[in-house]
Amino acid sequence: MRNLDARRARGIKIRMGIVCGLMGLGLGVIVSGAWSLQIEDGAEWREMAERQRQRRLHVSPKRGTLYDRNGTALAVSVEVPSVSLDAFELLRGVDDAHAPGVARDAALRIARALTLDAAEVERRILTRRRFAWIKRRVDKSEVEAIRALGDAKTSSPPLRGLTVEGEGHRFYPNRELAGPLLGFVSPDGEGKDGLEMELDAELRGHAEEVRGLRDRSNRLIFSQGVQDEQAFAGHDVQLTIDQGIQFTAEQELDAAVRTYEANGGSAIVVDPNTGEILALANSPGYNPNDYGVSDVASRRNRALVDRFEPGSTMKIFTLAAGLAGRVIGPTQTIFCEGGTMAIDNVTIHDTHLNGWLTPTQILAVSSNIGAAKIGMMLGESQLYEALRRFGFGEPTGLPLPGEASGVLRARGRPWVSVETASASFGQGISATTIQLAMAVSALANGGKLLEPVLVKRVTDGTGALVREGVPHVRREAVPAAIAHTIAEMMVAVTEGQGTGVEAAIPGFHVAGKTATAQKADPATGKYTADRFTSSFIGFVPAERPRIAIAIVLDEPALARAGGYVAAPAFRRIAEATLRYLGVTPHGVQTHPIAKVSGEVDPADATYELMREAQGKTAVVREQATPSAPLGAGAVRLPDWKGLPMREAVRSAVELGLVPAVEGSGGLTQQDPPAGAALPKGASVKLVFEPPT
Repeated sequence: MRNLDARRARGIKIRMGIVCGLMGLGLGVIVSGAWSLQIEDGAEWREMAERQRQRRLHVSPKRGTLYDRNGTALAVSVEVPSVSLDAFELLRGVDDAHAPGVARDAALRIARALTLDAAEVERRILTRRRFAWIKRRVDKSEVEAIRALGDAKTSSPPLRGLTVEGEGHRFYPNRELAGPLLGFVSPDGEGKDGLEMELDAELRGHAEEVRGLRDRSNRLIFSQGVQDEQAFAGHDVQLTIDQGIQFTAEQELDAAVRTYEANGGSAIVVDPNTGEILALANSPGYNPNDYGVSDVASRRNRALVDRFEPGSTMKIFTLAAGLAGRVIGPTQTIFCEGGTMAIDNVTIHDTHLNGWLTPTQILAVSSNIGAAKIGMMLGESQLYEALRRFGFGEPTGLPLPGEASGVLRARGRPWVSVETASASFGQGISATTIQLAMAVSALANGGKLLEPVLVKRVTDGTGALVREGVPHVRREAVPAAIAHTIAEMMVAVTEGQGTGVEAAIPGFHVAGKTATAQKADPATGKYTADRFTSSFIGFVPAERPRIAIAIVLDEPALARAGGYVAAPAFRRIAEATLRYLGVTPHGVQTHPIAKVSGEVDPADATYELMREAQGKTAVVREQATPSAPLGAGAVRLPDWKGLPMREAVRSAVELGLVPAVEGSGGLTQQDPPAGAALPKGASVKLVFEPPT
């Protein structure tokens, strides 16, 4: 600078000062911007950076499995591929002006790959959301097509933001088996019906948040893993249901519904000693794998939702209350008014025109008048309390949604005389199938009303026991001695001239009760003449019960008598279940039974005679009176009266005769009469009368 003149040197210094000032000013701006970016707005920018480079995933745990009592899976969760879209990533770098065109092109390509509506896919892309499902539960070919769209080698330009993710899907390997009982799971993993809904919190487990980093190719690299995958998985639930018994119950119930063209039905099989539900069947049912194609009626759990007037099945509980209240004795006779009795302004009728009947005979021929008289002896208060002790008028506590409590009487209003009488034989009140099953189980186990057990065991993902279902006695319904007496009396229903002979099982004493209840018309409030609820409840073996069964058919069209419609289904379910459980028959002796229709001499109707009658099985009775000798090729007619249609017709065919059948139920008339001689091939008229 010394070699320069003063004027030029001064100019250089000025220019250097200006440059240094500008550089200092620029540095100040940079420092100020850095201060603002890192200090003043640092938290906001750091959060944005974290959002861009990290991804938080809410991992839904695997839903727990539902098992039957033997460990067979009834409902399992499986991983299936689903396609999701990150619309923000797909449109990254595309300005607003070009976004619609890019979205339309991408939507067309995605729609072709997944067979979707292109307009709907385009709408989802234009939302620019970070996550949206495009199609759930796709097949292998669709997975390959989506992956090809994102591969630069096979697609130009490649589509970003498409992801194939594993998603939990509920699968029911047995299809329709126990559909209304199990329920179903919606696509978002939430239980919507049945056990899936009631136990949803335990089956779902709890979601876990997992963080991951994105690499330069936008691929996810997990930085924090799950410490113990099983720790937050859904609980596994083992039910008391037995798959084999459930299958049998559903098959036989469906067969009965189809045969008699009923609107529907329900059947429950219970271990009366523990309260465990071995089968809970509904007809019609549905396939939970395809719940979307089923109607609401098929998904209804009729066994605990439907209320109906139980009819004559209530007579066993009325009789138990009468014995427990000491208003009648086991050998006492009651006059049944010849089949007609007026109470207030109502007339009660019996199907059979009976005179004096013992309690056992009242059950055997299902006398409404006999039951009504016992109920009126008890009185409104005692009868009401007795039925409540058997669990009627309140939920059973079954862990399923929508259980009805039934109606025992209007709130706050006592029964009048005719209501007390009608409630004694099951009219004017309502119950559910599960209530009937648990009530008859109380008679089978010695008088203890048990809470039904459906969940046997719950374990967490690690196998540790969470809770266990154990038998629980709600209360004593009747003393043990009374329960055993009623059980012995119920055997007369299925033997001899009882209304439930179709429920008899060779080699076993079967305790049961039939019912054929008229349905009320809601419009008129009166009972209809052509709509009925047919049912049968009972247990077997009567001496040491292993199973109790309740069967209800709603509005059978081709026949209506419970002894004809529901009793055969009871027999078939009971036979198969006893074989399945390894219960073998022990030689049951047969004894003659006293004729129970018409007037009975009280001196002859002893308790011991009726105990013998309970060992009676249906047999063909040969005519004992002398008759003319038989000619060549002729046969003598046995006495078939009281036999069910099946046995009477079979006996006639075996003799070479042609039966002409009228009616249904038990045989009341035969023409020619017993003892007559007929040539083989002749016709014999058989008239049957339905039991009540």
